[in-house]
Amino acid sequence: MRVAEITRPGPPSVLQPATRDVPALREGEVLIRVAAAGVNRPDVLQRKGSYPPPAGITDIPGLEVAGEIVRVAPGADASRVGENVCALLAGGGYAEYAAAPAVQCLPVPDALTLEQAATLPETFFTVYFNVVERARLQSGETLLIHGGSSGIGTTAILLGKALGARVFVTAGTAGKCAACVALGADLAINYREQDFVQAVRDATAQRGVDVILDMVGGEYMPRNIMAAAEDGRIALIATLGGAHASIDLGVVLRKRLTIVGSTLRPQPIERKGRLAEALRAHVWPLFDSHRLRPPPIHARFPLARAAEAHALMESGEHVGKIVLTL
Repeated sequence: MRVAEITRPGPPSVLQPATRDVPALREGEVLIRVAAAGVNRPDVLQRKGSYPPPAGITDIPGLEVAGEIVRVAPGADASRVGENVCALLAGGGYAEYAAAPAVQCLPVPDALTLEQAATLPETFFTVYFNVVERARLQSGETLLIHGGSSGIGTTAILLGKALGARVFVTAGTAGKCAACVALGADLAINYREQDFVQAVRDATAQRGVDVILDMVGGEYMPRNIMAAAEDGRIALIATLGGAHASIDLGVVLRKRLTIVGSTLRPQPIERKGRLAEALRAHVWPLFDSHRLRPPPIHARFPLARAAEAHALMESGEHVGKIVLTL
């Protein structure tokens, strides 16, 4: 099968077309003929050598795909052969065929194309787990999303609004702020020109926000604490701005804050399966009722041009998702 492989740690150019064997299936897995694969920030980190795949997982990058199930292993439902699904992977998505645990495969919503479905697993699993399950976002609350124009950010805007939240975002340009508002954000803050702490406090009559989704970390963490409302919850999912922060624990105590953190890729299959069931029960119906739409696709590249897709992601110019097509 055709794949895009990482020939060595380095810049986007180290991502090259290659040929590999079709993956052998383990118990409980299915084989998907891939129609499209999402490109995500962890793929870039893996290419650079700073986010290796878990033990026993292929070195081919790619954490989400959509396509047709063409084979099943023992322990998977044989009746699913021929079903169009989108799947969360621990690796292997940049390929013509990908193996996935059956419990991590979700049906493609009727209203979506396979390309659109390929944008869902990594971001919706992440956002739902952190914003809904861990940070307990409720209808009528306020949600602040850092990096609002990213794949995670646009997903969080769409899901937050569908769940009845008031949504604020930070982004780095006026154009990205406008794109976030067009997706439904109630307030977009250009972090290069405004202090997001003051902006969200002004927008909430000085109360602060109930939930913060942060992929920056570093110096943002003490500012998140200042921006949070009493009983607020901060969900940290990445540390693009640094892994260390100095925070005032006294403020955490006085505000009764909850700070949670997680990474999705190394979590057990069983937990990812439970997340898939929760998404199928509580989120997928929102697509069918048109209360929820997928994140926008900024650009599409054929698999052989995966290096260009990574270069675009690193440029920071995209709004929404980048997809590889087969």
